[in-house]
Amino acid sequence: MTSALDLRLPETGRDGAIVVALSGGLDSTVLLHALAAMPSVRARTLRAIHVHHGLHADADAWSAHCAVVCEALRIPLHIARVQVDRRAGLGLEAAARAARRAAFVEALDPGDILALAHHRDDQAETFLLRALRASGPDGLGAMRALQPFAQGFLWRPWLDVPRTELIAYAQTHDLSWIDDPSNSALEHDRNFLRHQVLPLLRERWPRVDAAFARSAALSAEAAELLADDDLRALDTARTDDPAILSVPALRALDPSRRARVLRRWIAGTSLPPLPAEGIAQIEADLLQGADDADFRFAWSGAHIRRWCDRLRAAPNAPALPADWSDTWDGRMPLVLPDGGALELIGADAFDAPLRVRLRRGGERIVLPGRSHSHSLKHALQDAGLPTWDRERLPLLVDGDDQVLAAGDRLLADVFARWLQDHDASVRWTPPSP
Repeated sequence: MTSALDLRLPETGRDGAIVVALSGGLDSTVLLHALAAMPSVRARTLRAIHVHHGLHADADAWSAHCAVVCEALRIPLHIARVQVDRRAGLGLEAAARAARRAAFVEALDPGDILALAHHRDDQAETFLLRALRASGPDGLGAMRALQPFAQGFLWRPWLDVPRTELIAYAQTHDLSWIDDPSNSALEHDRNFLRHQVLPLLRERWPRVDAAFARSAALSAEAAELLADDDLRALDTARTDDPAILSVPALRALDPSRRARVLRRWIAGTSLPPLPAEGIAQIEADLLQGADDADFRFAWSGAHIRRWCDRLRAAPNAPALPADWSDTWDGRMPLVLPDGGALELIGADAFDAPLRVRLRRGGERIVLPGRSHSHSLKHALQDAGLPTWDRERLPLLVDGDDQVLAAGDRLLADVFARWLQDHDASVRWTPPSP
């Protein structure tokens, strides 16, 4: 790489700023310098972001160095100071990466392009790491040159460029950079591959980096083809609720396609990636579980649950206080402890205030047109109300604790007649998943 003209801005259909993730190391320093030399980049605004992790004694000095570099190039710099959560159970590297990603997300405006300086050597390392973890085409596709990110895009322009060319560029332009000593620590898997494994492979196969990078590109192409079919299969399993899939539609899929569809489904939510153990447990339940079984798999603050012919994914919600109750006269909507709400529509108020509480078990209800009571539990099951709704269902009861309504799903005979006489209705809005 001898000229900044070798960089071509990606076609995104947007004209946001170019934001360089500047660590102060050689790679990102070269990328910033090369982009700064391009008038077309300057014209659409170029700025840099440096993440201060606070993990190294020289972290302040590294930030100061980045400030000097940006000042010399007349490029605005944002220094993002982050707190790395060492107690998250992710390991220090992963926790720092999560903090860095959050800082990047916050720094991007709509349409902005975050430019990262990953090169071909990095791509080879990533491919090897993914292969050692037994990844499929999606993982072996390693890093993509351009992908959606936050409100904009993530761009890696140099995935086909060896690091030797970046070094040559830096020497030609007399650039200065930081050498992070942690990049030599062999206890980190990537560093072990970089300093021990890949040099040995290069002795035998000089073009090993290019070969791994090419394999990554082919895997990415295969993953994209699979993804098109995954999306079509996912569409057949979708319901009106994006958090719920149809179990019969999932069962109709080939097991390998079903696994990909489940991952694609979860990837489209705000939930953490679905682990392999979850795929295996869902697969076993779909193939062997009884239709009336209440299957549940939980991971990383989220869960997937099956009831009858529905599979639902949601974040874990705090448990509701079992002894909670409140009085409600119907004049204003009643906000429930979980964020849901009850509302009386079409009437000003009830004749007398009612009490709202949660289910405790053993309740009974006299349904419209019936003279005797039924078990509320069985009535809700017969009504087809999923388990996850039943558990958070508010009950309206009278002064004698007789059930008048279970949310808006079941109405007692006397309450249904009162609502009909007043041309009114009750609406229960469950909390959003």
